[in-house]
Amino acid sequence: MKRIWFPPLFGLAVYFSIRLVEDVQSGMRFWNRPWLTNAIEIGTSIAVSYVQIWVMDSIRHRNERRGTRRFLREFWEVYGYTTPILNAALVPMCALTDDGLQWHDLVDINILPPLFNLVYYAVTRTIGSLRVQSEQQRAELKFLKAQFHPHFLFNALNTVYFQIDENAEVAKRTIEKLSELLRYQLYDPQQQVPVSRELEYLQAFIDLQRQRMNPHLLLDVCFDKSLNGQHIYPLLLLPLVENAFKYAGGDYWIKISAGQEQNRLQFSVANAIPEGERSGGGIGLENLRRRLELLYPGDHSLATKKNENYYSAVLSIPI
Repeated sequence: MKRIWFPPLFGLAVYFSIRLVEDVQSGMRFWNRPWLTNAIEIGTSIAVSYVQIWVMDSIRHRNERRGTRRFLREFWEVYGYTTPILNAALVPMCALTDDGLQWHDLVDINILPPLFNLVYYAVTRTIGSLRVQSEQQRAELKFLKAQFHPHFLFNALNTVYFQIDENAEVAKRTIEKLSELLRYQLYDPQQQVPVSRELEYLQAFIDLQRQRMNPHLLLDVCFDKSLNGQHIYPLLLLPLVENAFKYAGGDYWIKISAGQEQNRLQFSVANAIPEGERSGGGIGLENLRRRLELLYPGDHSLATKKNENYYSAVLSIPI
């Protein structure tokens, strides 16, 4: 639709701007001129606008594909391509109307329309850059979200493998829970979900992980019941919990808590680690930091701490 109605409006805006300047300089009133003269000028301006916009859109698409961001150079490129087209169309028109081609006609033709062109290009180029950036971020979010799936799925299937020999009914319930978890992981990473739904998913994950852990594990889980209708982006809490189960050792305890403080979710995970253990992060936490930068730019915090006996992480995001 924009391709149909926008060029005529663009051409009319350029035409009336030129006519306004010309009438101020000459003392004429364009509405007093012969209607055929005005119609020819308006029609020419609209026809030229179609060509101008096509040229500028072509330049913009090419630069977007290249990923270039040298806007000053692009502006000169737009000016260099469109100005000859303007002169080729408008100079003869000025020469054949009114008192012929004057020096101020050339000045107006080479200043006013190019200014409109540069404004149009700047606006559309900025919108295009934002759209491309948004698409890239969406693709990156999906990629980051998918990266921890294989590790999670491998652990879950490993659990089911051993349960089948021990208790087929328990293995069946584990598979059902696993299917629910995988279904939840299909949520769009850019669509928010209720905090309560995220915590339900997390509790199911914890229950599943608990089955494969040593029964001597001391597990303390505390979720504030006031966390209900607020919304967050999905699967932001899982990497911290998954990390705790992965590296728990030493005194063999894990503490997980979620609470609300001044319209922010405060989520903390801590786990004991064997003395001298070096691992405490991994690709899961690296991906989490990147997702937080994309989803909550400048409005989140993730603080981690490690000493000889335990590792902890505290996440704060708005809700």
